[in-house]
Amino acid sequence: MADLIVIRTSSGTCNASAVQKNCQVKALELQHLEILKGLCPAFLVVALSPMELCVMVLLLLLLQFSLFARFPVVRASDSLLSPKGVNYEVAALMSVKSKLRDTLHVLDGWDINSVDPCTWNMVGCSPEGFVISLEMASKGLSGLLSPCIGNLSHLQTMRLSKNKLSGRIPSAVANLTGLSFLDLSFNNLSGPTPRILAKAYSVAGNRFLCTSSLEEACRNVPEPALDASSSQKSSSHRQWAVDVAIGVSCTFVVSVMLVVCWVNWCRWGVPFASYVIAEQQDYEFDMGHLKRFSFRELQIATDNFSPKNILGQGGYGVVYRGCLRNGTVVAVKRLKDPSFTGEVQFQTEVEMIGLALHRNLLRLYGFCMTSNERLLVYPYMPNGSVADRLRDPPREQPSLDWNKRMRIALGAARGLLYLHEQCNPKIIHRDVKAANILLDESFEAVVGDFGLAKLLDQRDSHVTTAVRGTVGHIAPEYLSTGQSSEKTDVFGFGILLLELITGQKALDAGNGQIQKGMILDWVRTLHEEKRLEVLVDKDLNGCFDAVELEKAVEVALQCTQSHPNLRPKMSEALKTLEGVIRPLIHTEEAQVDIPSGGRAYSFSRNYSDALEESSFIIEAIELSGPR
Repeated sequence: MADLIVIRTSSGTCNASAVQKNCQVKALELQHLEILKGLCPAFLVVALSPMELCVMVLLLLLLQFSLFARFPVVRASDSLLSPKGVNYEVAALMSVKSKLRDTLHVLDGWDINSVDPCTWNMVGCSPEGFVISLEMASKGLSGLLSPCIGNLSHLQTMRLSKNKLSGRIPSAVANLTGLSFLDLSFNNLSGPTPRILAKAYSVAGNRFLCTSSLEEACRNVPEPALDASSSQKSSSHRQWAVDVAIGVSCTFVVSVMLVVCWVNWCRWGVPFASYVIAEQQDYEFDMGHLKRFSFRELQIATDNFSPKNILGQGGYGVVYRGCLRNGTVVAVKRLKDPSFTGEVQFQTEVEMIGLALHRNLLRLYGFCMTSNERLLVYPYMPNGSVADRLRDPPREQPSLDWNKRMRIALGAARGLLYLHEQCNPKIIHRDVKAANILLDESFEAVVGDFGLAKLLDQRDSHVTTAVRGTVGHIAPEYLSTGQSSEKTDVFGFGILLLELITGQKALDAGNGQIQKGMILDWVRTLHEEKRLEVLVDKDLNGCFDAVELEKAVEVALQCTQSHPNLRPKMSEALKTLEGVIRPLIHTEEAQVDIPSGGRAYSFSRNYSDALEESSFIIEAIELSGPR
């Protein structure tokens, strides 16, 4: 299990109004991101200085004016040729399509994104892949012939008869040297007939077409009424409308970008952080009740994973404070090396963690998985960890009383019991200690940091892996062999019980005669001497139950036997504690006033010192019912 690092901020108590304002800022930034994402999803937005932003705006304006002026960016004839000459032929055919009105939708399969027009309707190709024929007779086509047909240099046959084509025959079509047959008969073509190089051709049935190639000789030939001119006007009008629409869109994009930047800089005083919003494909899978976050959302929630938002750092990665779009404060664990788990393994672990729902387990709120990132999102606990409350309680709040400590012991035992005996496959925590037991607003124990626990196959009694945990809490067999089991967690629970009773760290009993000694050795000595009252935390001022103390110490010593087979199961330890503690705890819980409608949000101090090595620090979102 990843070591936990507990963080204490220099400010001590977290200011609720300041946090709320910070959340409002984060929510605004998320809204800005959604605007930018919708307007320019393919852009990469980076940290921009005012000068850089101005340059970008000028470039967009230049693009706008180029569109209005209808400057060609890339011509078909200028495009790079593939070995088969496909690129310019696609461009030429698309130009032909753009000049025609296709009422029967026979040209719908012609796609500018295609690299091979040989599969298109009415297009024939040679074995080498060049376009050699266009069979478009009697297709209900109207409009003009595009001069770009002349770019089809390998064209041999073109049949466009019995349509409603208008306008002139482009000279580029007539000059195709490889053309062997051209049929433009029975259309509404007009103007002079250019000298056609095709070996055989037909232009009959075009009553407005002049058979001469000279303009002077065709002056007396009537022009078709409105057909060609109206087509040209219509085409010109449509192009003008497109130009206007594109220009307005570009102007809107520039305006919105300026407004977003102005709001960030001037109103809120928030720098435009380096948010990468390039499209990034996340892996999809059904995770039930878990929320799947995009990497961009968590990136903005944590100020682009700013060092100022770091809450903790452990063996598996760094944990950041984050503020979601709805104002919820969360803890985001960014795994240090995403490659240590493959996609399938990570998915399996997340699924198992998400299925572990219990009041005394810290539920996984959501996750994010991309090709190079793995992140877990947890809620935030308002009262810190047990280690915080035992050894460094806030000045404005009293230390944990005896009843709360016993209730914490029961809650932790129930959470571990669920992991061991009700999860399938079983989950071993491997680092049970006071710093990993978090406290909600009603001081109920919540077992945390089992998010990356190795899963125990239901057919095995142990797993072999690298030793992870905290010295003083690690069971002897786990430390010496690397083999962990449920009994490893039972040992850690016994140490936790002693920490609750004594208020001391596992490596330092705080006794003048046993400096830096193991708390377990100290307790065993006092138990043999029947001086258990010496164990009790001085902060309790003698307020404890002697019967509960004796039973709790006995359970702790049983749980910390050197051989795992001598330790009880977690269910057995819980049953023993409930037999003594439950009546008193029930009485106390009846006196606790818990607000209706679930647990409220709370903002509190950060947790205990870094020596406890807590891998995450959690603030609260609603945690009523299963976690």
